[in-house]
Amino acid sequence: MQNTSVFPYFQPIISVASGKIVGYEALARQYDSEGNIVSAGAIFSSKETPIEQLRELDREVRWMALQKFSTLDDKSCYLTINISAAWIDYISNVNDLPTLDMLDKLQIDRSRVIIEITEGVANIDKLKAVVKTYRQHGLKVAIDDYGSGYSQLARVIAINPDIIKIDMGLFQLAVKGGIASDAVQSLTRFGKRQGCQIVCEGVEKIDEFLFGLDCGAQYMQGFLFSHAQSEFQDSEAYQQHITSLRKKFLSRKLSTEKKKIQRLQSIEQLSYKLKEALQDDFNLNELSTWGFEDQGILKFYLCNPEGTQISSDFNFQNNSWFSDSRQMGLNWSWRPYFYQSIALYNCGIDNQVAISESYRDHDSGLLCKTLSLSLDKDRILMIDIKNED
Repeated sequence: MQNTSVFPYFQPIISVASGKIVGYEALARQYDSEGNIVSAGAIFSSKETPIEQLRELDREVRWMALQKFSTLDDKSCYLTINISAAWIDYISNVNDLPTLDMLDKLQIDRSRVIIEITEGVANIDKLKAVVKTYRQHGLKVAIDDYGSGYSQLARVIAINPDIIKIDMGLFQLAVKGGIASDAVQSLTRFGKRQGCQIVCEGVEKIDEFLFGLDCGAQYMQGFLFSHAQSEFQDSEAYQQHITSLRKKFLSRKLSTEKKKIQRLQSIEQLSYKLKEALQDDFNLNELSTWGFEDQGILKFYLCNPEGTQISSDFNFQNNSWFSDSRQMGLNWSWRPYFYQSIALYNCGIDNQVAISESYRDHDSGLLCKTLSLSLDKDRILMIDIKNED
């Protein structure tokens, strides 16, 4: 007889491209002392219950979830099942996995099931072997809580997951900006470069959804759409809502991008004007009247084609220019925007600005970008600007 102290609920996972429910995550639930349905996390995190008992309980919930999933008419939907990384060490035979037996008994298409590796200490070789077995049997693998605890870069490299789920706590913190935002953006860029699909979970507010889109997440999951429920839902239940949110995102991004483009166009015009002035002797006091400060330009300097800085830094501050020779002789050839300018010049494109990615300047602490523009065959103009993204 099944243990009914815990049972599965299902939270929808939604595609931002189609707006449809494309899958569900099976989550363990229980009744509290007042008869309310709550998360069963307290049971599985208990240090008082023997691990074998917890594993058996988890398998019962998994079996109930798969039984329910086998009745779902929409055969395009997938089911995500959580398996603790810590429990994998207890598997004696990596070729004999309980979930695979359950799928055989219920005759569920294995391509519709995703194994989600949750937090916990695990032997990395054992983990790789188990994941290999799952994949050999047609299942996909996801890493949960990426960016937190044990679900770090080494684990991603080891098992090369099909799906990465960004840690909910980190994601919600990242929406507020700052270093957490940069971290999530970096994590999602890395995941996409590896061909992983990105899921943002814990999406509860509109701004969190919009931030997820900005990160390039393909899928969303959270209370903004639905709590976990006992029954599956109509696949188009949130399509209209998603459509509205996508429009809001596009409107915001178009407004932001328009301002960025206009600002960069102004800075590029100043760059071309500066290029012209640097063909002969130049007067810093005259240059200071050109509106550099208004455009967020911090400094400019010159390099030779080998990347060595051949001029002082010409800094703009408090409506005046001053020079600083401390950087002369340093070589910047390893910076992408430098060799991009050289490549443009060598291709006969000598009047196009190359722009770096954002970075934080070590001395000023400001978020910056560097523009580079060929002056002639012997000199490259570099311009540092404040990044206002």
